[in-house]
Order: sequence, then structure tokens, then C-alpha cells
Amino acid sequence: MNTYTLIKNKIKTKKAKIGIVGLGYVGLPLAMAFSHKGYSVYGFDTNQKNIDRLNKGERYIVDVNPEEVLKAIDEKKFFPTTKPQVLKSCDAIIICVPTPLRKVKMPDISYVIAAARTIKKYLGHQLIILESTSYPTTTREVVLPILKETGLNEESDFFLCFSPERVNPADKKFPLTKIPKLVGGLSAKSGELAKDLYSKIIKKVFMVSNPEAAETAKLLENTFRLVNIALANEFAIICNKLGIDVWEVIEAAKTKPFGFMPFYPGPGLGGHCIPIDPLYLSWKAKKLGFKTKMIDLASYVNRFMPNYVVERIAKILKEKSIPLNKAKILILGVTYKKDVKDLRESPALEIIEHLEKQGVDVSFHDPFIPYLKIKNINLKSVTLAKNNLKSFDCVIIVTDHSALDYKFVKKNSSLIFDTRNIYKKNEKKVIRL
Repeated sequence: MNTYTLIKNKIKTKKAKIGIVGLGYVGLPLAMAFSHKGYSVYGFDTNQKNIDRLNKGERYIVDVNPEEVLKAIDEKKFFPTTKPQVLKSCDAIIICVPTPLRKVKMPDISYVIAAARTIKKYLGHQLIILESTSYPTTTREVVLPILKETGLNEESDFFLCFSPERVNPADKKFPLTKIPKLVGGLSAKSGELAKDLYSKIIKKVFMVSNPEAAETAKLLENTFRLVNIALANEFAIICNKLGIDVWEVIEAAKTKPFGFMPFYPGPGLGGHCIPIDPLYLSWKAKKLGFKTKMIDLASYVNRFMPNYVVERIAKILKEKSIPLNKAKILILGVTYKKDVKDLRESPALEIIEHLEKQGVDVSFHDPFIPYLKIKNINLKSVTLAKNNLKSFDCVIIVTDHSALDYKFVKKNSSLIFDTRNIYKKNEKKVIRL
């Protein structure tokens, strides 16, 4: 029996052992989805603390209940470990490692390279899938050459595919298993095997002709959001200068049943995907001698928003005869997204830094973050007590967590700058972005 047929049969009969490299926001939900369907899943992560948390039943990923992790471990369907040797016995290995940007806006694919080199040590007759977002050609030009150093050949000895992650943390409407999956194999057989595998946990799986198409589709998805959010942010600035309610404008525009999709302004972009992923494409384009003007401009507009928030606050306080450098300000919500314990690229951090540079006495409250010790910031989350709120000159709502009591905040604050349209209209002590 050839390798392709062997792996295909193991996937079909659920005898395939699945390895997940990286147990973060992408890898852990994926591991749970496969273990729920009866597959044995080996989760490899270099972070011993995360492995210990999983074995102790501690939550560190918002979309995964610790009880289901412990159940999968007890039923011997999930084996979290820091030992890479487990990958040797796996029939399919999925790479779910971070791909951050360096300070110079260049893609950092060192984690992908490290994962590929680790897999190379144990590579046999296996299906390898890269889910980590990166620039087009990463699968073919970075991962494939490393695996081929073994002397094994793609399509006959092993199979290689790219399938972009589409995880949206804390989204109860669209959990991982309800989001259609894209797969692009280096060979048709690789794509077919990946489609077979993902079809066991996801209803709709679409196969494209090659990894490059799948890699670029992921970047198009996030660039689409980057550009449209930048447009909404620019409209917010324009509308403020015109004295027009941008939120009302968006609600009015969305009544059109075609040709319009609502996007909303905010204090800036956070997370790994939207502010970072499009810059992979921008970087790759520059290598080919092409400048991505729209991506670069949209990135500029969105990066400007934290600074714009501070400018608005300074102006609002000045009208109340409060110099910015004498102000006491509370930041409400510091994670990049509501109801998610994740600080990656959070605009709140930039806002705090901007304010502290201006001499502002800054505090923060976030139900998910007990303290901030990052960059030049060293703060502890304050309680939302009545007297605490009254002591601040201004409260800035940056992240709209569901657990916050906004009625209480409004009742006990002297001034609120709302960047998330929590209060729906401007009032005596509420000013919206």
C-alpha cells in the first residue's frame, strides 16, 4: 500500500495520529476539535508553562474550556508535551506557530523554520500542514526545502499543504468548526489528504490549486478588513471635523441591501491578524519591485488612531480648563479585543504610552488583565469603585468588554470618551469617537 492510500485510510478510520505544533489560539482549539472526533492528538509546545497549565486544568485560551482538555487527557485522546519525539509517530502534523513582525516591519518566520527543522528530524510518511500566516511562497520556498533535506520526496514519501487559520477568538457564532477551511497542497494528493483530514471536523472545506493561492487568500481576507477599517477611521476624523455623527452615518449607509458592508472606527487595530498580516504581502511585493500603496496607506491611518485618541482627549480636557499634563485618566479595557485575554498589538498600550509621555497620571481597569508590565508600562488594574471613578478627569473606553457595568461607569464618571460607541449618543459627559 502506498503512502497516500495508507494516510487516507488512517484518516477515514480515525486511526491517524495527529500532531499539533504550537498550542496557542490556533493550535489548542484545533487539537480539541480532532480529539472530540475520536482522533489521538499529540500537542507539542516548547512552553513548559502552557503544558503545565493544560495538565492542571488552567485556562489560558478563551475558546477552550479547561474541563474539555482534562477530559481529553483522561480519555487518552490528547497528549500535551514539550517532547518533539512524539511527532515521529504522527500521521499528520499541523504547524500552528506565531509569525510576528520584526520592528523593521519584516516578517519573522523563525518559528516556522524552527518547527520545520524539528519535524525534519522525525519526518517519515506523513502529511504536513502549515497553518501559520505568512507571505506567499513560504510553504514552497521555506518549509519544503527543509523537509527535502531528509532525502524524502513530496507527493510520494510525504505530503505538504498550506491551510490558513481563520480563528476568531471569543466568537461564539463562528467557532473553529463552523468556519469554512481552505487547503492548498503542493501536489493534488497533498490537497486531497488535507481536505479529507479537515472534513472530519469542518463541514465545508475548499481546495485551491496550490499553497500560494491559499496563502494569498488569507492575506486578502485580512487586508480587506484593514483597508475598510482604515476608511471607517478616516470617516470618523472627517465627521468629527464636520460635526457629524459617524456612527449614525454608518447605520444609515448599512440600510442599503447591496454594495455596502459596515465597518466601524475605533482607537486602533490590535491582534495578530489585521494590523500585521497584510504587511507580509507588502513586504513580499517590495521584494518583487512593487509598492502596495493601499495597504501601506491603510496601515498608516490605523496606526495613527491611538495618537488621534490622545489628541481628542487633550482638546476635550482643554475645553474644561484641564491641562493634559495635569490630568488623571482611566483607560477602560486594555486587551486588543473585547472578551479576550490578549494584549498583542493592543492600541490601548500605545494610548497609555502617549499619555504617560505627556505627563498624564494614567490608570487602567481590565477584568482580564490584573497588571501591565510591558514596554515602558508598569501598572496594576484598579477597581471600578464609585470613589475611584469620581477621582478621574476622564475615562477612556478603549476595549468594550461585556462584563463591564457601563451604567455604573457613566453614573460615577465626570467625563467619558467612548471609542466603541457603547453609549450610542453624545451626552453631557459622554463624547464618542
